[in-house]
Amino acid sequence: MIGLPSHTRVWLAAGVTDMRSGFNSLAAKVQTVLERDPFCGHVFVFRGKRGDLLKVLWWSGDGMCLLMNYLASYYNSFSWM
Repeated sequence: MIGLPSHTRVWLAAGVTDMRSGFNSLAAKVQTVLERDPFCGHVFVFRGKRGDLLKVLWWSGDGMCLLMNYLASYYNSFSWM
């Protein structure tokens, strides 16, 4: 389990993100679309088109972390309410 500092915020990117994107593309999207600094220590969450894949971008202080969560087929999808 990765512990996050108590001051960490979670930012949800509205809309659909190309899940082929890696560190550089997602960091650029954070800067241009969300107008935030990807190296600030906050967590940025992106959703794929089908809704079954999430990518999380986080600067841990000593490196950029890119986490991915694929929703199993017996669930429908991640829903944004």
